[in-house]
Amino acid sequence: MVLNKYRQNAQNIIEKRINFFIKHNISPNILSYMGFCLSLGCAIFLGFDFLHLSLWLAWIPPLLLFLSGSFDVFDGAVARKTNSASQFGAFLDSNLDRLADAIIFLGFIYGGYIDYLTGFICFFLSLMISYIRSRAENEGVEMQGVGFLERAERMLLLFVGMIIEAWIYFFTNATNSLFFFIFIWTFILLLTITVFQRLLFAFKELKKMENP
Repeated sequence: MVLNKYRQNAQNIIEKRINFFIKHNISPNILSYMGFCLSLGCAIFLGFDFLHLSLWLAWIPPLLLFLSGSFDVFDGAVARKTNSASQFGAFLDSNLDRLADAIIFLGFIYGGYIDYLTGFICFFLSLMISYIRSRAENEGVEMQGVGFLERAERMLLLFVGMIIEAWIYFFTNATNSLFFFIFIWTFILLLTITVFQRLLFAFKELKKMENP
């Protein structure tokens, strides 16, 4: 019951934001660009190691990431509510999301949180998760909700990881903490599991379609 109350409150907040954007004629494509710009800002601040600069500045990268993820929700919701969904909008949103993923991991790399190989693995697996869904849905398989880490969950997990890393640093003054090493490899493990979940689900559904 408590969880349902929180969900309802969250839905009410989202609905108010959506109505605000519609009222001010802010198109879904503009919201997609805004979300990308917020991701770019997050990556830049990560690149300058803001999580370790000061307690007053450490909140900026996770906040920008959270807002970016929020706009990723808003653009689709506004498109659906105003019946303005289009193939161009879907194509734009998908490509901006992939660019945003890439620059966020680059931010982690240049900020010294992860090395190049780890960053590449994170991006590759994130890209595969999205690619598998895209290819499967082109073949008529509904993939929404399949796998542990869809994009919203990935962004939320990185958001939480950044906050914990910042707090650990300011309590222990230890950069490259053991926490972030464990966190990022746990993240990679969950990405890998999600890739296999989607592959297995898509194979199973495609087999059903071939042999009804």
